[in-house]
Amino acid sequence: MKPYYDEKECQAPEGREAKLLAALPKQLAYATVQCPYYQQLLADLEVASITSRELLATLPITRKSDLIEMQRNTPLFAGVDAACANIGRLFQSPGPINDPEGEGNDWWRMGRAFYAAGFRTADKVQNCLSYHLTPGGFIMDSGAKACGCVVIPAGPGQTEQQLNVIENLKPEGFCGTPSFLKILLDKAQQQGRDISSITKALVTGEALPESLRHEISAQGVSVLQAYASADVGLIAYESDALSGLIVAEDIIVEIVRPGSQEPVQPGEVGEVVITNFSADYPLVRFATGDLSAVLPGESPCGRSNMRIKGWLGRADQTAKIKGMFVHPVQIERVLKSHAELAKLRLSISRVNGNDHMLLQCELASDVAQDKLAGLIKDVASSLQVASNLNGEVEIVASGNLANDGKIIDDLRSLD
Repeated sequence: MKPYYDEKECQAPEGREAKLLAALPKQLAYATVQCPYYQQLLADLEVASITSRELLATLPITRKSDLIEMQRNTPLFAGVDAACANIGRLFQSPGPINDPEGEGNDWWRMGRAFYAAGFRTADKVQNCLSYHLTPGGFIMDSGAKACGCVVIPAGPGQTEQQLNVIENLKPEGFCGTPSFLKILLDKAQQQGRDISSITKALVTGEALPESLRHEISAQGVSVLQAYASADVGLIAYESDALSGLIVAEDIIVEIVRPGSQEPVQPGEVGEVVITNFSADYPLVRFATGDLSAVLPGESPCGRSNMRIKGWLGRADQTAKIKGMFVHPVQIERVLKSHAELAKLRLSISRVNGNDHMLLQCELASDVAQDKLAGLIKDVASSLQVASNLNGEVEIVASGNLANDGKIIDDLRSLD
């Protein structure tokens, strides 16, 4: 059985770099012809001369956090999509941010992440990412199918039903968030359910702390992670060497100083910036908002592409919770929905391996004691509508929330 998904993974790094940089000016020219946004953004630049990473670094950056306003002004995709794009699905992620999926096999390029995690032809995969509005379920679905797997489109939640499906259909693998995998394993152990058919997992959508990896591995499941986004698809993935995340083929990854367009020195932490070669949704220096750093050398597994340390936090206050992005603007909507509120802060922690949201609220004026419970319930409902996630709401005394500009405070440890 072949050790790699394809020969690209172990090609000479110099050859890979040469091919990417040779294709770069053609892709930039294509974007300026096909995409109104890039026609304007790159109008005064000689894109045919961009043949090195140093020259690429002179181009302007487009930040994911800007897409909310950009798409509001120019529906549906702010002119980033190609005029000839062959779009098969349209998603709306929290923000809201519209995301396209083009037609074709494994449009998100997830197959190699599944292959590196040990998934092979005829393996049954319980896919527990959502297929509803956001692209996560379809991203994983396409990657598993690219490896010849049979997908069970389970989606998230409904733990009891999930366990029934696993016992009945006996899938060999799982894909979804690591926290939900832990929930399934723990519930099965508590109830004496047999889900031992699952021996491997590819997880994404949230960080995989080493402590959680050890807990999952202790229950007989080998777990690796993939780093992907709704805009780009696969960005990087783990192999069984467990030595950082290997950058996906056919994209250019830069690590830049947050808030700037300047690449950092090798090994320094900065924001992950992607340039892809998609014919449907070209992205030129697209800043994901995620922090990472380049690791030196090649992976011991033999895959030769650049490696990054994995997810090291956010360059802005946007947080990914249970696989869903939550933006400061969404918390601002909750504030504006309730005249009784003066200030909000959303804190995210991890409780028993699961993400937990606590929205602390300062009041604009006194609220009668008998009306507080109703206000808390209404604010919790507004939070759910704004973020598509449930969270706890707490009223705090005036002055308790620091004046440090933080709207979202991510307290989760990466250890």
